[in-house]
This record gives sequence, structure tokens and C-alpha cells, in this order.
Amino acid sequence: MATRIPLERIRNIGISAHIDSGKTTLTERILFYTGRIHAIHEVRGKDGVGAKMDSMDLEREKGITIQSAATYCVWKGHKGDLEEYNINIIDTPGHVDFTIEVERALRVLDGAILVLDSGKGVQSQSITVDRQMKRYHVPRIAFVNKMDNPGANYERVAAMLKEKLGHHPVCLQVPIGAEDKFQGIIDAITGKAYYFEGSDGEKIIEKEPPAEYADKVKAARAEMIEKVADVDDTLGEKFLAEEPISDDDLRAAIRRATLALKMTPVMCGSAIKNKGVQLLLDGVLDFLPNPTEVKNEGHDQDKNEEKIVIESDAGKPFVGLAFKLQQDKYGQLTYFRVYQGSVTAGDTIYNISNERRKVRVPRMFRMHSDDREEIQTAEAGDIVAFYGVEASSGETFTDGKMNVTLTSMHVPAAVISLAVRPKDRAAEANFSKALNRFTKEDPTFRVHQDEESQETIISGMGELHLDIYIERMKREYNCDVISGKPQVAYRETISQRSEIAYTHKKQTGGSGQYAKIGGYIEPLPADAVENYEFVDEIVGGIIPREFIPACDKGFKEGIKKGSLIGFPVVAVRCVLNDGAYHAVDSSEMAFKTAALMGFREAYAGAKPTILEPIMKVEIEAPIEFQGSVVGQVNQRRGVILETKSDENVTVTAEVPLNSMFGYSTDLRSATQGKGQYTMEFAKYQPVPKQEQEEMVKKYREQQAKEAAARK
Repeated sequence: MATRIPLERIRNIGISAHIDSGKTTLTERILFYTGRIHAIHEVRGKDGVGAKMDSMDLEREKGITIQSAATYCVWKGHKGDLEEYNINIIDTPGHVDFTIEVERALRVLDGAILVLDSGKGVQSQSITVDRQMKRYHVPRIAFVNKMDNPGANYERVAAMLKEKLGHHPVCLQVPIGAEDKFQGIIDAITGKAYYFEGSDGEKIIEKEPPAEYADKVKAARAEMIEKVADVDDTLGEKFLAEEPISDDDLRAAIRRATLALKMTPVMCGSAIKNKGVQLLLDGVLDFLPNPTEVKNEGHDQDKNEEKIVIESDAGKPFVGLAFKLQQDKYGQLTYFRVYQGSVTAGDTIYNISNERRKVRVPRMFRMHSDDREEIQTAEAGDIVAFYGVEASSGETFTDGKMNVTLTSMHVPAAVISLAVRPKDRAAEANFSKALNRFTKEDPTFRVHQDEESQETIISGMGELHLDIYIERMKREYNCDVISGKPQVAYRETISQRSEIAYTHKKQTGGSGQYAKIGGYIEPLPADAVENYEFVDEIVGGIIPREFIPACDKGFKEGIKKGSLIGFPVVAVRCVLNDGAYHAVDSSEMAFKTAALMGFREAYAGAKPTILEPIMKVEIEAPIEFQGSVVGQVNQRRGVILETKSDENVTVTAEVPLNSMFGYSTDLRSATQGKGQYTMEFAKYQPVPKQEQEEMVKKYREQQAKEAAARK
């Protein structure tokens, strides 16, 4: 059995970025230089093979990453003189429709590489992934990729990290040339120049920097020391005392400040031209944390969810998080991050998030994209996959000695829905199987049955998201699907306080039903985290304690469907402060009904309004099409936030999702096929008054039609 690598020599990292910044190309180079693959294949490979990490046929055809892929490799430093380090890597999608893949990867990783395009810098999706990194307190290295592209500007991209993301960026390198003159990289810490030769850039030649770069390198090192000294006290003291600062002092200070999330080291290169990747790997070892340097918290279920620290220690009881599910021809693979203790094939573990359900671990694997390597034991710090362990994303497992749950991942709300049905009645069983599997795999893919129309409705993060699942049903389940028109996920809310006073009375043959409630509903403040809040202000037992939860249930039932257009009600506080009961006729059901009917009455008097999802759209096109691009945004009720132009124009705008259907076709025809755009959810905002009135009128007509049909 191979010797276990100490935790200090393990790195769990993710590679995240805006779409088309070169994440998968970078991962492919990392795997090649670490000896995990023996030939480089491009993302849109003309050789028909495609990148190793894009294992789905759909990914290879479209040239995009749809599912995050896990792998691991071993690195000994670019000179090969270090001990072996294990690097577990997750390559994540750049497209906002698959944002949950980034979310769940960052939840279980210790560090990340934020890849940026040297010509475009910080783009809309870079902002989203950075927000996700901040949510999970993930230290990162910024890698400025595509230094060989026109418009490449390393210093400008570093400055954008400060302007747009609020980072404290520190450039660790000096590029030798840029665009088509990009030749190599100078390490500003050591002052050495590196050139990457050989057919795949595998030979690294170390030289003294060209004479014309001497002053630039000196200035870069001085600036680096000053910037790191601003955020690291130990280096700051040496700097102020004008003591000599060695390369090791500087590296140690950069590591401390990066782990403390006080700075972002910025490195550069060109993955496609095989330049700078090995130095980035060295940076991962030098500046990103090992599992013992990350604080992981859990909630003790025996002590009222009290917070406890989960330690990366193989000798302690086992705690692991299921963060991703994947089905293949042999069954379900459940990806796990082991946070504490160890687990061996054949062990029994408990699903703490699901009523302590007991499961046995039949087999365990280390993943290399779609290949797997069977292992017997996994320990704290490892990322592995279990076969035959039923789970859902975000569930915590232990060995039964601890009753603890880990903080789950943030799941964004769906913004778009489609009615779907199988083309052929015979494919209904496959249709159900596919929907069951996809909802388990992807928490942002939701399915429900419309009570009135009995249609199956699928909801997700965007048109591409749902298109991919419809295509997967056809390919993986042999089930052709007919889909309706896309539906926007509207919401309803209230604009003012409204009183609740409702008595539910029903007398039948036996005991009757009686419940009386009083209180009010009011809008929640704009910064509220939850969409619903229940406040119990009952005193003196005017409503018995056992009936209070039933009132909460009734209000929750009421917010499921607003009366304007039948969409869920958000940002509402329901306060219960009065009521009455009957010793014989009152029941939970009576109070639940009173709360539901009381909410509906109060809702009508609370000036309800319809909210629509607003998307942040970033459009890029050649400068000569600027007028057409801006015109199209205005036609779609869009508000332009920013316009930047060099040889291309980049327009950032906020546009209602309802106006964005069919936009890709319109943009292509207006820009001779040269325009492209990305879109992500920004916020909900009220629909204009006239439009609201039309929507309510349509909804009422539809309701009347359906009622008549039922008669």
C-alpha cells in the first residue's frame, strides 16, 4: 500500500472563471505537466478527442463545461526537487446557467485559481464566482491567462481586481512581452526569467532577465514588498525598520496574507501556448492552504445546532459532505469531501441530514474526470467518490459517533420554467426516471406538477440550462420531449401593512370547527435574508400554544400562491397577536384554515404587486455595431449600466428576463454573427403598472376558462 502523503502536502483547489477564459485548457495543461495525461487535447479539439475534463459528449460538441469534473495529480515543483504534493482539482463551468456546479465545488475546496482573460479582465461571471469564493472564505490566486492574445495587459487586469472586486492584488511576475511578442515570465521574487521550450512547453529554461527588463523587475519587487507589507504585520515591521527582506520572508508573508484573505497574488501566462502553467502550480503549493489551515464549522445536533470546529485529523470520528451526484452505467456515484477522520470500503456510515439513515460504503474511488481508481480508505482532506451510497447534494455523513451537520451550500432560486411532456406515451417511465435523477443531481433543477393544468413544469437557471437537460433526456433516456413556451419565474409581494381579523366557524353533525385569529402582515425590510417571517405575539393563552404552529403552517400555505397571477409571495412578515378558541371545536386544522383565509383577505388590502427577475447582461460586439447593440437593449426595457470600448464594445445592462427570449438570434443578426452575450440573475423588481394590469387580466381570464372547462 502506498505511503499516505501528509495533510500539509495536500491541496484541494478549484479552477473558476468567466466563460471562455481558458479554465479547461489550463486544467488540461496541469494534468499534462503533472504526468496525469500523456497528450494535450484542445477543448474544441479538431482531433475529435476533446479535453480530458469535458467527458460528456455535449460538452465536447458545444466546447463548454457543463458539469464540474474532479481529478487529482502529483506535483514536485517545476524543478522536480520537492517532495510529492497531492493536488485535488475541480474544473468548474463558466456559464452562469451551471452556477450550482461552481457553488458546490467552492463549498468543499480549500483554495481556488481565478482565471481572467488578459484582454477582457474582470467580466460579469468573474464577479459571480468571486462572490461565491467570498461566501465560502476561499483564498485564491488570480491567473491572467491568454497573454498571447491581442490587447493583453497584465497590469490593467490586476488593477481591475481592485476596482471591480475590491481585492488587494499583488503582481508576483513580470511578463516578457505581450500579445504576439509574449515570450516568457520573470519571477519578481527571485528575479529569474523563465522560458518554456519543447513542443508542449515542457522544458523550462531559467535565465537572467533581458537587460532592458532590469529596472522593471527591481521596481516590481519593491512594489510587491510594499503592498504585502500593507497587509502582513511581520513583513511590515521589517519593511519599516528597513531590514533586508529575503525571498523566503517574502514568500511566507504572501502565504500568510493570502490565507487570511487580505491579498490576492496575481500570476500570468498562456495556457494554450504552454507558458507559465508550471510556475502557477508552484504558486498553488506556496500560497494556497492545506486542509489543516482551513477552519471548517459544523452544527452539533445534540446541542441545539451549536457551532463546533471540524478538524482535519484522520484520528478523529469520520465527518464527510456529499457535494455532487453523478449517474453512470454502473449506478450512482456520490462525490464526498472527507473533513475529519477516515472511512474504509465496507464501513457503515450515517446520513445525519436525513434522519440518521444508515448506509454501507460498498466501493470507493479517486476520480480522474470519467476514469476511476479504486481505493480502500479515504482520510481527512481527501475528495473521493462512493458507489452505491444514496444521498442528495449537501448532506452530511458521520460514523455515528458525532451527531453533527456541516453548513450546506447556497442554492440560487430558479428564474425560468417550461412545461414538458414526453412525445411518446411509451417513454413516460423513462421521462420520470430522468426527472428524478436530474433533480437529485442538480439542486437548481426543479420539477413540479401544475395543480390546475396537470402539466409537468421544469424550472432552472436559464434557457441553456433547461435545453441541456431536455437534450440529455433524449440522449441518455431515449425520450423525446415536447416543451411549451418558456415561463418567467415571477414573484408577488406586498407594499403596505394590512390587518388580519378572521373567524373560521363550521357546524356539522358532530363536533364543529372554530378558530379566531388577529394580527397583521407587512413587507419585510429590503435587506432581509429570508422571504417569510412568522412572529408569535400571543400572550395570556388566548390561543393555546399547541395551535400556534398550525397558524404558521396556514400562513406558509397562503404565500405559496398570490392572488394576482398565482406566483409565490415573497418578503412578507406575518404577525399573530390576537385570537380565540373553543374548548371542544378548536383544532389544528381549524387554526390552519383560519390563518390561510385570514392571510388571503389581508393580502388583498396590502397593495400586492408583481415582481419580475432582472438579469445582468454583458454584451460584447465589434465597435461598429455599438448603436445596434444599445438600441436592442433599450427596446427590451433594459437599463445600461456601463459601456466600454476599445476594438470591441462591451455593454453591461440590466434587462427584464421576460424581454430576453430570442435575444441570441436578434444579436447575431444585428452584428453579422460577431456579437456574444452572457446573462445572470441580478434581482427582482416591480413590473410596470400597465403591464401588471394586463398580466392580472390575462390570469383572471385563464382562471375563468379553466373553471368553465371543469364544469
